[in-house]
Amino acid sequence: MFGDLMGMMGKLKETQKKVEATKERLHTVYINESGPNDQIKVEITANREIKAIELNADLLKDKEQLEDYLIITLNKAIKKAGDVHDAEIAAVAKEGMPNIPGMNLFGN
Repeated sequence: MFGDLMGMMGKLKETQKKVEATKERLHTVYINESGPNDQIKVEITANREIKAIELNADLLKDKEQLEDYLIITLNKAIKKAGDVHDAEIAAVAKEGMPNIPGMNLFGN
């Protein structure tokens, strides 16, 4: 029994290291999102860090429209980045979870 427990603990520690490595790698995964009519473009990492924002000069003439487009585009980019992040972390975590009968944490 203790051998199994020690093996599970080792596997959990290994999985924790893989999760941390995945989080680090996600700093290099870029998501690009465009706003309405491609008037604004956002580049964000899968860790939800904004790297670049590109604006069409016409947007600078209309503050309210610029604000609306920023909100729309940033929210879409953050959602996509979050989806990528969560899927990657879940895959690594699921791979490293010990097989405990009756515990199906990931629904598969």
